[in-house]
Amino acid sequence: MNKTKLSALFAVSACLLLTLPVKAIAADGAELYKTKTCTACHGKDAKTPIMPSYPKLAGQNAAYALQQMQDIKSGARANGLSAGMKGVMHLVSEDEMKALADYISSLQP
Repeated sequence: MNKTKLSALFAVSACLLLTLPVKAIAADGAELYKTKTCTACHGKDAKTPIMPSYPKLAGQNAAYALQQMQDIKSGARANGLSAGMKGVMHLVSEDEMKALADYISSLQP
């Protein structure tokens, strides 16, 4: 295959990859909600927490949820009940936090 054809093939392949749905390469928030143990405290449906003082997450604003996770992970939020989440958040990446925030915001409260 000559260089021109190879370059054209590469360009077409790159364009096709860029058009893949973002969800196909983004973290799956629903799966992360289970694997990162969110269900243990906030409930399988994100609205039946095990303790009345734990927040219901279903329907929460995504930007707010993301900020809370970031603040807990960084230590900027270290009040009351956030201490329990601090131990979990070190296992969650920034991209995973975004996927989780998007997922819980999509749930019906």
